[in-house]
Amino acid sequence: MSAIQNTKVDLVIVNKSASEMKVLKQGKVIKTYRIAMGDAPQGHKLTEGDQRTPQGRYILDYKKSDSAFYRSIHISYPNDEDKLRAKALGISPGGFIMIHGENPNSKLSPIEQQKYNWTNGCIAVTNKEMDELWQMIEPGTPIEIWP
Repeated sequence: MSAIQNTKVDLVIVNKSASEMKVLKQGKVIKTYRIAMGDAPQGHKLTEGDQRTPQGRYILDYKKSDSAFYRSIHISYPNDEDKLRAKALGISPGGFIMIHGENPNSKLSPIEQQKYNWTNGCIAVTNKEMDELWQMIEPGTPIEIWP
């Protein structure tokens, strides 16, 4: 196991406009990942099926080893604010937003997949990168998702 995988990070920051995710420990960037998101990544997720990735501060609250997309780490969307907004608009906020691995049905290579936004609002990395993140992220780690 590499030294990076032995590191436990204390913050994950996603910059949607740059298609980047950084993992940090005590304010220091440990690694930066190229990410894929939903087909319509601009703006905050409002409703189920809008293909958007949420924006704001959430918690990576559990890991799922048997994900359809290799492995996944759940993002605590929707939070109370998201639920109130959706209720006021009379819509479902959606949910089950994850950081996950590759699409097993894609004919593209893992690197090629990362060049396109193909998820339903999740954040995708390669399976190799997911293995690194799996070791570095513990449930309870905060994630900040910026526009």
